[in-house]
Amino acid sequence: MKRFGIVLALVLGCAADEGEGSVSFSTYGEPFIEQEIPASEFEDGWTVKYGKFLVVLSDVSIAETEGAAPVAKMPAPKLFDMHLPGPKPVFTAGRLPAKAYTHVSYVIAPAPAAVEPAAGVSDADKQRMVSNGYSLYVEATATKGAETKRFAWGFQTATLFDRCEGPLSGKTTPGVVVTNGGTDQVELTVHGDHLFYDDLQSPDAKVRFDNIAAADANGDGEITLDELAAVKLAAIPAANGPYGTGSAPGIYDLRAFVEGLSRTVGHFRGEGECFAVPR
Repeated sequence: MKRFGIVLALVLGCAADEGEGSVSFSTYGEPFIEQEIPASEFEDGWTVKYGKFLVVLSDVSIAETEGAAPVAKMPAPKLFDMHLPGPKPVFTAGRLPAKAYTHVSYVIAPAPAAVEPAAGVSDADKQRMVSNGYSLYVEATATKGAETKRFAWGFQTATLFDRCEGPLSGKTTPGVVVTNGGTDQVELTVHGDHLFYDDLQSPDAKVRFDNIAAADANGDGEITLDELAAVKLAAIPAANGPYGTGSAPGIYDLRAFVEGLSRTVGHFRGEGECFAVPR
C-alpha cells in the first residue's frame, strides 16, 4: 500500500490528561462503491458498478503507543455491505482519558459464525460469508461501450491494518486524539477501486480492467476467479500495465494479484493509510 511519513502532531487545543472524551468509529465505501467507478478513473475506459461489497471488520483497537495494551477494543466482528448508502457505525469507545492515542489498528478477516450483520445485511449474505470463510465478497458489473462483464468474487484473506494515520485538523496524525468532553469521529474507509490497480505497492498504480475482461476465456460474460488464475502476469503485455508485485511473494497469476489487492482496500479517515500486514 502507499505509505506516508508519520507526523507526530497533536490537535491544537487538546489538553492532554485532562478530563474524558470518546472515539466513535464508522465505516464508509465512498461513491466508488455506493454508485460507480466512472470511466474517467480507468486507464482503459471501463465503468464498474458494485451490487454488493461485503466486508467483515473486527478488532478495532486503540492504544496509547505501539506495543502498549489497548485501552479500548471492538467487542466482536461485524459484517457490512459497503454498497449501502452512507457511513455505518462500527464501535464507540467512551470515557477515555483526554490525550493522544497514537496507535490504532483494525482487521479484515474471514467471518466467524457469530459475526454480527450490520443494518441492511441479509441472513443470506451472512450465511454466504460464514460458510465460505470470506472476509470480503463483491458482486459487480463492468461496462465499456456495448461490452458488459459480470463478476462475483469472494476472498478469504485476513489482513491487519496497523499503525493507522490520517488527516485531522489539517495534519497527518497517527491514531486518534481524545479531547475533554469531545468525540473523535473516525472513518474506516474502504476503497473499491483498489481491486483494479495494476501494482500492489506503487503510489503511481493505475486503475485498469482490460486484462481482467480478457480473462473471460469462455466468453459467457462472467469473469471467475478460476479464469483469472489462468492468466499469468508474465504474459500480460507491458503496455497493459506493469502488474508489479513489489516485495509480495508467490504472486504469478491475475487471481493471486487481485487477492493481493484485496488486502489494500482498508484506509483511515478517507485517504489516510495503515500498514497492511497478512495474518
